[in-house]
Amino acid sequence: MSASHGARPVPEAAARVLRLIDHAILNPDATEEDVRTACQLGADLGVATVCVQACWAKIAVEVLQGHTTRPASVLGFPHGANTTEAKLIEAITLLETGVVELDMVMNVGWFRSGRLDDVAEEISSLHLVCSGAGVVLKVILETGYLTDEQKVEAAALAAREEADFVKTSTGFGPSGATVEDVRLLHSAVPPHVGVKAAGGICTLAQIQELVAAGASRIGTSSTRAIAAELGVEV
Repeated sequence: MSASHGARPVPEAAARVLRLIDHAILNPDATEEDVRTACQLGADLGVATVCVQACWAKIAVEVLQGHTTRPASVLGFPHGANTTEAKLIEAITLLETGVVELDMVMNVGWFRSGRLDDVAEEISSLHLVCSGAGVVLKVILETGYLTDEQKVEAAALAAREEADFVKTSTGFGPSGATVEDVRLLHSAVPPHVGVKAAGGICTLAQIQELVAAGASRIGTSSTRAIAAELGVEV
């Protein structure tokens, strides 16, 4: 069945691509009007989620109520250097608002210091909170700070601690998603763990390349432009 925006159906070929997208509105200067507009765009296009900063989660839940597009938010964003306790409180608060997917930034400093037990415990704790509520947990590795070996190790660690997805980037780090990184992460996790590519994705061609490399979810703020490339105008 095709998605629809307004009274007009979205062709199924376009809808298949749009259903891969987490439409992101995470810029710090976004206003309430910007967030409401982004959520309505996501709902009209039938994307997977609209991902908002924590302070706008209630707005996303409100606007997306009754739509197939789901409300999502972020934890420890964008640096991941919060305490585990702070991330847990943030997660519980967001779950109470009704968001159903959470993108958590791994503590990259801990990981690069060899504090792998701390990283693992944090992901495991958040998994327990999220899984108990039926909420999807994505772990952002911020690959721009990691060597290829570290990318593989971090992805495998997140998978062992039962993350639902590993994700390349916040979009606020030193680099975004690359085909090579997606291929690495895809090779490092079991088939039931998804790979989300995010950071600098602006075109349909990029999405197609990243999906071919193993991405099963795409994070982008350029959803309207990508939809236009698919022949869908909103």
